[in-house]
Amino acid sequence: MTDSTRRDDVRALLSRTDYRFDPRAIPIGLQMLFVAFGSLVLVPILTGLDPNVALFTAGAGTLVFQLVTRGRVPVFLASSFAFIAPIQIGVQRWGVAETLSGLVAAGLLYVAIAGLIRARGVAAFERILPPIVTGPVIMVIGLSLAPVAIDMAVNVGGTYSPSAVAVAMIALAATAATALLGRGLLRLTPILVGIAVGYLVAVPFGFVDLSPMREAAWFAVPVFVTPTFHLPAILFILPVALAPAIEHFGDVLAIRSVTGKDYLEDPGVDRTMLGDGLATGLAGMLGGPPNTTYSEVSGAVALTKAFNPAVMTIAAVAAIVLAFVGKLGAFLQTIPGPVMGGILVLLFGGIVVVGMNTLVRARTELNEARNLVIASVILVFGVGGMLLEFGDVRLEGIGLAGIAGVLLNWVLPASRDDGASPDGDAPGGDAPGGSVEGAA
Repeated sequence: MTDSTRRDDVRALLSRTDYRFDPRAIPIGLQMLFVAFGSLVLVPILTGLDPNVALFTAGAGTLVFQLVTRGRVPVFLASSFAFIAPIQIGVQRWGVAETLSGLVAAGLLYVAIAGLIRARGVAAFERILPPIVTGPVIMVIGLSLAPVAIDMAVNVGGTYSPSAVAVAMIALAATAATALLGRGLLRLTPILVGIAVGYLVAVPFGFVDLSPMREAAWFAVPVFVTPTFHLPAILFILPVALAPAIEHFGDVLAIRSVTGKDYLEDPGVDRTMLGDGLATGLAGMLGGPPNTTYSEVSGAVALTKAFNPAVMTIAAVAAIVLAFVGKLGAFLQTIPGPVMGGILVLLFGGIVVVGMNTLVRARTELNEARNLVIASVILVFGVGGMLLEFGDVRLEGIGLAGIAGVLLNWVLPASRDDGASPDGDAPGGDAPGGSVEGAA
């Protein structure tokens, strides 16, 4: 068999939309993990969770998703950006174990939504969470995180540093340049490029401390943490799950447009949502961030024509293996704050744009009184930090904004434009890059 014939056989294997494992697909599977890696580890670094646990739960969650969807959908699940602010606040206020109970509850909410979709159809869920609710909620997520990005970009040890600003701006420029000018797979890894360039620039400024990496073992079991039931944390985090739930439809539509297979019918969006929910619940049970489908990986699928879902099995297994490399987790902890801050300026701003795009795609008329009221209340409640207290229970920020949006959408009389997508598709777009994780 000639080399040309072998390459044709591999291309044929990868382009299959049915599950077919072959060792020759391993390099492509590793490539998919590389594309997701920067975003995957970013969330635990920002929230204080263990990056190695996030790697493990991303891999395990993807495998669970594949089991639930019968190996039909070529997607990779990993850390969701939507939960960064709630996890940060929850860890500071109640602790890691208590916050994890809220993340498990978010997964159970997805499971409940999957049951609703199976019983009543997608339209019933879309009526509860139309774009006029989800768009502003997504915008609130990005806007509420903006101070975090700026603080990391300009301060070192709580003190303003011109050197930190310089490093942050270089990392930002590298990330933006890769997203705009990169070709092929390089264009899908702007976060990795930004981290690498920023890291190298930060070394002469003395921002890099490699001692944790030197002290870490090569092999180390991830530091798994089990959740502790805590009702205030659950009520605080649960409403945040509403926006990623609606984005799930956009991600399914995106991969459908790439492969040409209608995953809304087979395996069905109820199964994909169930897989997402079980993956998120599993992550919360082990101490990892909630999982979501990654649009940058969908972009890589479109670029490489690797439609075979078995490729994602390879990526998932590789993530699990890397989770036990202790020095990798230690190295990730050495990334300087200014480097992350520069990248996050673009990333969190991109989340806001995704929310705006949700409204634009649905052709939502914001001049109409009903839509104006809903969007205004969500934005000001979320960004302003509106607070309601009932004894030990607190509802505030993003969570309260989401609840307020759902209730207003329910009680306010319908107007001429109810915010539904005119073509009947679920909100979120039909091309890669329509989710929070594709914002960069």
